[in-house]
Amino acid sequence: MNLNRNSLLIGAIAIAAAAGFAAWQWSQRNGEPPGIAIANGRIEAEEIDVATKIPGRVREILVEEGDFVERDSILVRLDAAELAAALARAEAELRRAEQAVIQAEAQVNLRVSQCALATKNYERTKQLFDSGHSTAERLDIQRTEKEVAEAACQAARAELGNARELVASMTAEVQRLKAQLEETEITAPRAARVLYRLAEPGEVLPAGGRIVTLIDPTYVFMTVFLPTGEAGRLAIGAEARIVLDAVPEITIPARVSFVASRAQFTPRQVETEDERAKLMFRVKLKIDSLLLEQYKERVKTGLPGVAYIDIAGERNWPAFLEQSLIN
Repeated sequence: MNLNRNSLLIGAIAIAAAAGFAAWQWSQRNGEPPGIAIANGRIEAEEIDVATKIPGRVREILVEEGDFVERDSILVRLDAAELAAALARAEAELRRAEQAVIQAEAQVNLRVSQCALATKNYERTKQLFDSGHSTAERLDIQRTEKEVAEAACQAARAELGNARELVASMTAEVQRLKAQLEETEITAPRAARVLYRLAEPGEVLPAGGRIVTLIDPTYVFMTVFLPTGEAGRLAIGAEARIVLDAVPEITIPARVSFVASRAQFTPRQVETEDERAKLMFRVKLKIDSLLLEQYKERVKTGLPGVAYIDIAGERNWPAFLEQSLIN
């Protein structure tokens, strides 16, 4: 009987020891090591909404959701028929305006010559009048012709100025239409992946109408929330580790790139120490762009995971985070 009791006691001690060891292992992997903050979050990437700059009808969309696109590659073409016709009219008007400038310049040269001749005739007649060899009537006629020629010269110069202004205006109009015509081909602002296709061929969109949404697979981050005690000790640039639920065997290195200056969750009245401890601050953990460039084909947004953040700056990482770290 005593032997059975002793056997049961030894078995209970063994079970308790095994359970204690298992609990210790779990705490080493899932607990919160000294100086390390732990928080949950989701992987996010910078999103870029590509929209029309001018209103128009979508003629064709050259990408599908999930496609990778290079910088300046064409994503969408809008119908450009009306703009092309308007540009042709504006270019014709510009050519006519340039011809008008040539004619106005010739008219100015003619009026300047006539003005010079009228001035010489007037001065010659005045000399004759002063010497008593011409009449006052003749002098008045020459003076009038001189004034008429000067007025005609001024009018010709004004007409030339108007013609040049018209050329400048039509040149600006041609440039504006050419710029709008270029806007009918909408390009990718950077190398990215197509996340959403928001329009289809045939749709008429206003200026600013969104067509596709891109994500930059080299600008990926996780947003987490930390309480006051941890956020207050956190430094920009502090190291972090991210473990995704989908691939728990891999640890992704990251760094703190942003800490909110205001709490996100605030009680109505913050009076006691316990209430202040409930304040949560948003923190952004950015993954290195060079690392993401190597794995951009596998980058997926929305994946949940756990972030481990070195708030003490001591790099006291648990072994399982270092062993599975990718670089």
